[in-house]
Amino acid sequence: MGVKSGWEGRYFEDFAVGDVYRSRIGRTITDTDNTQFTLLTNNTNQIHFNEHYAQTTEFGRTLVNSAFTLAVVAGLAVEDTSENGFALGWGEVTLPNPLFAGDTLYADSEVLEARASRSRPGWGIVKVRQRGIKQDGTVVLVMVRSFMVPTRAAAPARTHFPEPAA
Repeated sequence: MGVKSGWEGRYFEDFAVGDVYRSRIGRTITDTDNTQFTLLTNNTNQIHFNEHYAQTTEFGRTLVNSAFTLAVVAGLAVEDTSENGFALGWGEVTLPNPLFAGDTLYADSEVLEARASRSRPGWGIVKVRQRGIKQDGTVVLVMVRSFMVPTRAAAPARTHFPEPAA
C-alpha cells in the first residue's frame, strides 16, 4: 500500500472572503493549564492562580488567563488558516465573557480579506475574524488576525518526513 497524503492546510487560493472555518476539535481548559501558563509568563494577577483570592471577586473563582485563551483560539484555528504560513499580527482583541477551568473552547474563523502580497510574489495576506466559543455557545474571545500564506505553486516542498531505514 502506498503512503496517502493527508490534510496539508490551506494555501492562498483556498481563501474566499466570507468563508467560515470551524475548528475540528475542542480543547477543555484545566486549572493546571491556566496556572502553569500564568506562572510561566510571570503574570502576577492572583485572579488566575489563587482560588481564595478569586472567590472574593465578582467571578467567584479563578479566571482563565486571557493571553492563554488567545493562544488556544489561535492554535485551534491554525490547521484551517495559517498552517502553511506565518502570523503578521493580532488586533481588535475583545473578551466579552469569562472563561473558566472546565470549559471547552472551540474556534471559528471568518475570512475578511485576502489579497496578493505586493512584496512577496507567490504569497498572499489573509485577514480573519476569529472567535473563541465555549461549549454552551458563549463567545469568550473575538480577534482579528492577519497572516501570510503561500500559493500552492510557491509553497515549500513537503519533504521533511524522514525515510525509514530498512
